[in-house]
Amino acid sequence: MILGPLPVPRLGPYADRPRAHPADRPPHVPLRPLWMCRACGSPWPCAAARLLLKIEYDSSPVDLAVYLSGLYHEATHDLFRLNPYDGPTPRELFERFVSWGPYRKGPAGT
Repeated sequence: MILGPLPVPRLGPYADRPRAHPADRPPHVPLRPLWMCRACGSPWPCAAARLLLKIEYDSSPVDLAVYLSGLYHEATHDLFRLNPYDGPTPRELFERFVSWGPYRKGPAGT
């Protein structure tokens, strides 16, 4: 089976965070449209990206929540276009992108 080129990502929020730490290492930012970490190859946000994002946005948790929500929306679009049948569900992507960040709530009824 011959696959065509990957879809071009939309012009949503630009995933330029977290900054590289230390500065001489590759940053843990996503490779779009696959949403894999450019530094370690794990699904983004990887553990290092989550830690660095929490540190970087420590004084502005609302900004982190908005940033993660925007990237969740973009990732949902990109990953569905890549594989509409076997890709991650919206709930899995929400847990991956948003639920670990600030202002999270527990499951309903608990």
